[in-house]
Amino acid sequence: MAGPARIAAWTAGLTGLKRAATGIALGAISVLAFAPFHLWPILFVSLGGLVWLLDGSYRSGETRTARVLAAGLTGVWFGFGFFLTGLYWIAEAFLVEPWRHGWLIPFVMTAFPAGMALFFAGGCAFAMVLWREGPARIFALGLGLGLSELARGYVLTGLPWNLIGYGLLADPSLMQLAALFGVYAATVFAVLVFASPAAIWSGGGKPSRGSAALATLLLALVAASYVWGALRLADATDTPTNFRVRLVQANIDQAEKWRPENATRIFETYLEMTDRPGLEDVDVVVWPETALPFALDKSPDALAAIGDMLPDGTVLLVGSARWTERRNDNGILLARHAYNSLMAVDDEGQVVAVYDKIHLVPFGEYLPYQDFLESLGVMQMTGVRGGFSVGTGPRLMTVPGAPPALPLICYEIIFPNEVRAEASPPGGAERPGWMLNVTNDAWFGSSAGPYQHFYQARVRAVELGLPLVRVANTGVSAVVDPHGRVLAKIDLDKRAIRDVDVPTLGLITPYAVWGLWAEFLALGIALLGWLVCRIWTGPPRLTG
Repeated sequence: MAGPARIAAWTAGLTGLKRAATGIALGAISVLAFAPFHLWPILFVSLGGLVWLLDGSYRSGETRTARVLAAGLTGVWFGFGFFLTGLYWIAEAFLVEPWRHGWLIPFVMTAFPAGMALFFAGGCAFAMVLWREGPARIFALGLGLGLSELARGYVLTGLPWNLIGYGLLADPSLMQLAALFGVYAATVFAVLVFASPAAIWSGGGKPSRGSAALATLLLALVAASYVWGALRLADATDTPTNFRVRLVQANIDQAEKWRPENATRIFETYLEMTDRPGLEDVDVVVWPETALPFALDKSPDALAAIGDMLPDGTVLLVGSARWTERRNDNGILLARHAYNSLMAVDDEGQVVAVYDKIHLVPFGEYLPYQDFLESLGVMQMTGVRGGFSVGTGPRLMTVPGAPPALPLICYEIIFPNEVRAEASPPGGAERPGWMLNVTNDAWFGSSAGPYQHFYQARVRAVELGLPLVRVANTGVSAVVDPHGRVLAKIDLDKRAIRDVDVPTLGLITPYAVWGLWAEFLALGIALLGWLVCRIWTGPPRLTG
């Protein structure tokens, strides 16, 4: 026991640059818990180390204000390391056209993770307000980081990427917990589970029996959850529907895609890959987000070629940019809007359904404070003057020959509660039969980004009990069942097709019914645990 106590005391006693470097390192190694590594036990080290650093913040401050400020700074260091390594791949997008965007990379690799780290700073500062000796401080940290991770999904349009809860859901059996309460609630429980063993030692005095009891209880609950999840998977059977999809992953290099001289070749590549043996048995063909480097609905020859290729009754779902114009009675142009769209094209070459992306990517598809930033030479990554416009819905898409689809373009699928709101319509309305996620992760090369994106999409399938059909330009494309199991997949940087019978939707999940209430319940449990510990231990005191 002396070893962990010494490490706890040493960590808590760090100051200055050593403290900052340790915080950054702990945040950085946390990312190993997520795709493509899934080394989730690393969170025992990183979140445990964060507890000891916050113990040091508590001891170093003579007043509550000083302690809170010190804890916030600790959260900044931890968050900077977390987002620097977890989102490094965003810089890949600035290398697609380096002559336009490359100069921004130093800012992206410093200002962006620093800004995102403010969420961890807020969570740690909140936890310090409630910090107490023994197990109470674990509940305080679970409450603080649970709230800050929830805020991260909403503030400034939100970016709930690599939420801590995904670490707890990394194993397929534990992933089944998402069906009960979703990834935000899993974040609260993940902090409690992974931070509790370290809380046994505070760097001084005897090990805390209360913290040891809490850690034992939480680990036992994780073991029980694993057994329950494994049994749920063992009992699950996938019943195929009567519709078959063909996934088409053409693996088009992003740097080559938007050159005008390549447009015809790219279109012919998709036609050739689609028109392969077995097409007559396929009901729906899916091409990825912005598959074609031109506006399909304004290209009658391309639509005619698609109609000639498709067998009777087969529909193509294809991502494409779409432009609309509004003119006055004299024909003068008043407004022009661009949309990132998903179109359904039938066997006659007619566009029979359209979904326009609703949740756009800041700086990728539109610029906040556009006039000011463009005056500084900053442009959104797509290069569309004025940026894309927000779609107006409806979200549910009627696809001929298939159950109603829930279309989600690119990172729209990482927003749990937005997706849940559409997948669980009020008043007993019909649920969608499947989720369709089209994306263009080619922006991020062979980095960890596409793997992280795919994994989060799998968790959405479990949360909502819906099968997922996902098609990406360069990968990962797949069909996932309502339990998160991958039925077919095309790996990153591969050119291939897959024909798959889509399984039926699963039973509606508790999370799909309760949504935010499940997240509030998790936060309430953390608060209740803190109150119990607060009453049990009496006035605040931390030895060491």
